[in-house]
Amino acid sequence: MKIIISPAKSLEFKKDIPYETYSKPEFLNCAEYLTKELKRLSKEEIVSLMNISYKLSEMNFYRYQSWNKDLNEGTRQAIYAFDGDVYKGLNAYDFNESEIDFAQNNLRILSGLYGVIRPLDLIKPYRLEMGIKLKNNMGDNLYTYWEDILTNYINNDLKDDKEKILLNLASKEYYKVLNRQYIDKDIKVLSPVFKEYKDGNYKIITIYTKKARGLMANYIIKNKINKLEQLKGLSQVKVGNYFI
Repeated sequence: MKIIISPAKSLEFKKDIPYETYSKPEFLNCAEYLTKELKRLSKEEIVSLMNISYKLSEMNFYRYQSWNKDLNEGTRQAIYAFDGDVYKGLNAYDFNESEIDFAQNNLRILSGLYGVIRPLDLIKPYRLEMGIKLKNNMGDNLYTYWEDILTNYINNDLKDDKEKILLNLASKEYYKVLNRQYIDKDIKVLSPVFKEYKDGNYKIITIYTKKARGLMANYIIKNKINKLEQLKGLSQVKVGNYFI
């Protein structure tokens, strides 16, 4: 089984990390190409492209200008670098060594810049959401750039698994980069929906959904779940304040 999640806009590069083990992103050359395209943009163009403030565009402008493939400089393992609601639920700082190993083998982070990242892959601070319409040699947006690459990656990543399950805990923005038509037919794609019971109805509340995705990934990693039967049991499990 492989779990996919989205990255986070907020980053943490100062907190002490529990493990020094790291790996190298598989599509580092692709990230280098995209940063070359981003380096062409002015601060004002970044504001327009990403719909962010000038202050944020200025910070990211300098990130792009200084970006290179040197993993010995200004990098951090992805699972300790992202700091959004999903990652607060994931709580990777609490993982022991065997749980980190399980996460490394089974958890994948989709990324607008790096394509896909394993938990221990070293990354640099960046902001590049998958939905950004950055023109590139494959088309007018990042979906056209990454679609074939990431669909093939997922197929290959699952080909040796006994139970070929893709657990989609990513947002719609990131999950739709995968071409469902070309995902191998023997791969079962599961996309849980998280709702809170409020005022007599079950409702999707985005901020809680993000936390719940991280909590579910945490539970799977902590319990080393890799079979569909084990996954079905989660419907009876309370994780934090959420029932899955």
